[in-house]
Amino acid sequence: MWREIGDRETGKIRPNLFANRIKWNRIERLQLSDHKEIVTPHRGSINSLQVDLTEGRYLLSGASDASAAVFDVQRPTDYEGGGVIAKHNCIFSVDKQHEGGHRYAISSAIWYPVDTGLFITGSYDHHINVWDTNTTQVVMNFKMPGKVYKIAMSSLATSHMLIAAGTEDVQVRLCDIASGAFAHTLSGHRDGVMAVEWSTSSEWVLVTGGCDGAIRFWDIRRAGCFLVLDQSQSQLGRRPPILERFATNKVSISKSFLTSPSSFTKARPPKKLANGNGLKQSPIGKIPAKGPTRQRLHPGMLSSQDRATAHYGAVTGLKVTEDGMYLLSAGSDSRLRLWDVESGCNTLVNYETVRLQTSKPIQLATTQNSALVFVPCMTTMKAFDVWSGKTSLTFSGHYESVNCCWFNFHDQELYTGGNDRQILIWSPSRLVSDEVEEGFTQDQDHWSD
Repeated sequence: MWREIGDRETGKIRPNLFANRIKWNRIERLQLSDHKEIVTPHRGSINSLQVDLTEGRYLLSGASDASAAVFDVQRPTDYEGGGVIAKHNCIFSVDKQHEGGHRYAISSAIWYPVDTGLFITGSYDHHINVWDTNTTQVVMNFKMPGKVYKIAMSSLATSHMLIAAGTEDVQVRLCDIASGAFAHTLSGHRDGVMAVEWSTSSEWVLVTGGCDGAIRFWDIRRAGCFLVLDQSQSQLGRRPPILERFATNKVSISKSFLTSPSSFTKARPPKKLANGNGLKQSPIGKIPAKGPTRQRLHPGMLSSQDRATAHYGAVTGLKVTEDGMYLLSAGSDSRLRLWDVESGCNTLVNYETVRLQTSKPIQLATTQNSALVFVPCMTTMKAFDVWSGKTSLTFSGHYESVNCCWFNFHDQELYTGGNDRQILIWSPSRLVSDEVEEGFTQDQDHWSD
């Protein structure tokens, strides 16, 4: 720590690199917190966790006893052990007895991405509720055709306020908060949809994973999906950065110009037909005049015929990296895969032995630079290196299976929830303030006592 501070003072380290090193040092020392504790009111398994995206302060949880609760992870409500352990009781909670509350398990709970004035819950009672945080009242309700497995909202959206809902029905539904109605449905899956995730690079792109083992990419502005991932389509290696690829392409073009300038000559005009008209290419989606009778479909309609699968079982979890270039997927086949979004190929990263739940969705989390991915592996949490697949950290603290996790970028803390009804906090083993105080005491002389 002191070495990094000295290098920063002398200008050897740039500010961004210094901040990244400090954050990485804190992540490497994550362990079960001995100074913070969350006291949950839930009487069922914790299925969903999310910290608000604006302040990074309020933790929202959803549980199988049909309750949802909000905690302030920065300001404790009480202290224990002589002020050593900070207790974080819930600010408020809603349950079955609450007016408009869910009747069955809450499978997914998310914050409204713009502010903390609203939060949304999806339940096995076939309903999605939009709650006013200040009044704890349901301000909007959407009736779904089946159990709600997962809901998501885009953190980038400026043109829409859509809730993507994955249910046991084969269709993905988009619920519009602005109008209180369904915007439209996305058809293509052949079984229920357990995972939905918005792209981190485009507000219009949605990724869904179904019980049919398929992962589909949708542009919500048009019908049909435009990409279906196939586990047999693979590529090795990590894609180079955009600037590096641009420079490589530029060099290759200049070399080709020097070696074969004929490639830059004027293109030949199309051949003439007997009637004097130029050769006309058939547009996409129309049957060509000659040749095979197979109809060329619009890319948006390929989802009805494409039966490629990304996993041999149900897709139970999805997570897009921060730059939007890669997608992590987890399946009931106990496989974790990394996909290149641009090519749609499986990168063949071999993640070390994982054992995942098969009966319910799981929630994945990544660090801010997407270097580590946190995966619930039965009763433990594991942190894998995204690019090598090796296990970096293992967190053992829950007595039963872990269902969800959330990594707080602001404090470099990890929150996990499981079937044991507990929400555990994993913090750096020693805070920066403690190290500073220790360094100060070590520099003291005998007269400072």
